Amino acid sequence: MADTKREIERKYESDESGLPDLTGVGGVAAVLDKGLAELDAVYYDTADERLAADGLTLRRRTGGSDAGWHLKFPVAPGVRDEIRAPLSDTVPDSLAGLVRSRVRGAELVPLVRLRSQRDVRHLVDADGTLLAEASTDAVRADRLTGDGGSAQWTEIEVELADGGDPRFLDRVEKRLRKAGVRPSASPSKLARALAETAPDRRPAHEETAPVTAGDHVLAYLRAQRDAVVALDPAVRRDVPDSVHRMRVATRRMRSAFRSYGKVLDRTVTDPLGAELKWLAGELGLDRDQEVLTERLTADLDALPADLVSGPVRDRLTAWSRERRGGSRRRLLAVLDGPRHLALLDALDAVLADPPLRPAAAGKPSRAIAKAVHKDFATLARLLDHALELPPGDGRDLALHEARKKAKRARYAAEAAVPALGDSAAALVGSAKTLQGLLGDHQDSVMARLALRELAAWAETAGESAFTYGLLYGREERRAADVEAELPGARRTLGAGTPG
Repeated sequence: MADTKREIERKYESDESGLPDLTGVGGVAAVLDKGLAELDAVYYDTADERLAADGLTLRRRTGGSDAGWHLKFPVAPGVRDEIRAPLSDTVPDSLAGLVRSRVRGAELVPLVRLRSQRDVRHLVDADGTLLAEASTDAVRADRLTGDGGSAQWTEIEVELADGGDPRFLDRVEKRLRKAGVRPSASPSKLARALAETAPDRRPAHEETAPVTAGDHVLAYLRAQRDAVVALDPAVRRDVPDSVHRMRVATRRMRSAFRSYGKVLDRTVTDPLGAELKWLAGELGLDRDQEVLTERLTADLDALPADLVSGPVRDRLTAWSRERRGGSRRRLLAVLDGPRHLALLDALDAVLADPPLRPAAAGKPSRAIAKAVHKDFATLARLLDHALELPPGDGRDLALHEARKKAKRARYAAEAAVPALGDSAAALVGSAKTLQGLLGDHQDSVMARLALRELAAWAETAGESAFTYGLLYGREERRAADVEAELPGARRTLGAGTPG
């Protein structure tokens, strides 16, 4: 079983003088000597260092108070989530799954061994409460692959206590700088070890500023591919909103493939779009039902108690449970399955060797602007058509189609912002507003369908259907209010031109 700890720390270069006296800094009443610890850690990665390229570290460490397996994900500069698992001879399955989107079919191998002699100090306040742990680490690094280079250095590490105020580290750093201690140039011991044990190691590829239309589209697609890969472990850990964010990234990629068909050959990208649609569907298997249940529950909560007739809440709970189409186990199986991993490989391949069409070499002000104009013009036509229809199922369906197009137009404009600037950004805002209205309308349509079904269940069971009818009427009113707002939102689209 793995557990997670938020690690907030800063690293500094150290010389023979070691750690300066920190008594009195930010409420430090005493600096307690906790003795020496001998730490021995082996870091694992693929042969081409895929984890290191994304700032992840996976190690097996003995010695100290937290021996075991540690997997660290970067959160922000100096902040990482450390996921721990008990000591074992092989990489625990719980951690292997969290790096699968990056490792895929490659083997995790021992890459570097770090042995550290750690001189530990606890910084405590007047009540003896731990504020931070400061240590001086004498490190020896040995590369376990290739020519097996070695390196040695000494560093100071200050780690904030659990639940501590990060501003405390600012005060400590001020004292350290005053004493001549400077922040480390490397974000982690592993990063320094990799650099110093293999001086001829190829540096990470640096992205160049996009110039052509193809450059801009590919930059947007790479960002979405990276988001899908990075969010995979968050989805596995059930991090709030991670499923939604990963689903959005798949939709953005699929939309970009379709919108920018003059830049990238759709005979190559359409199959990827189909797979992205499949993945979005798997991610949303339970999410759509959860959103609908949350809406109906909120509507029910807003009713006065005397308007709730019969076991409505219990009926809603049972209905929702019956319609849950998936489970976390199913979703994890999808993320571990060959189809998902093959999709990630295919995305890598098409971005490494993109099927560029002639327009890709042109100025973004032409090819990208034309694509955005086309999407927004189509959106405007779809919306105009829907608003001309009489209220009812036909209008509801037409507005749903306009909603899907609003998403695509918004994503096309998002991709265009770096190239087209404020004019594209304004269209993003317009499409986002319209998408929100159309989304609320579609949610109302789905809520009314659910309420009709719930009412039928209740009547069959001999229960009152009064409350379901009341909620239905309120949802109908909400949809009508949205429809009244749509013409104003439509006017912000203009003719669909980004400038």
